[in-house]
Amino acid sequence: MDVAALFWGLLFSSIGLGYFIYGKRQQAPVPLVCGIVLMVFPYFVSGPWTLVLVGGALMALPYFVRL
Repeated sequence: MDVAALFWGLLFSSIGLGYFIYGKRQQAPVPLVCGIVLMVFPYFVSGPWTLVLVGGALMALPYFVRL
């Protein structure tokens, strides 16, 4: 594992924690689930480019999907 993957994993996990807290307080399911996935997926993805692509897509998902 390289330093870039660790950095991106930490960044997306931190953003995921924010999404999780927001989704829990607002009782919004999409940010809640995206926050959980953002916190967990860096454990399963090792490449930095894959981390950036998947993390960016998960961060943009609550903006486009509103329930």
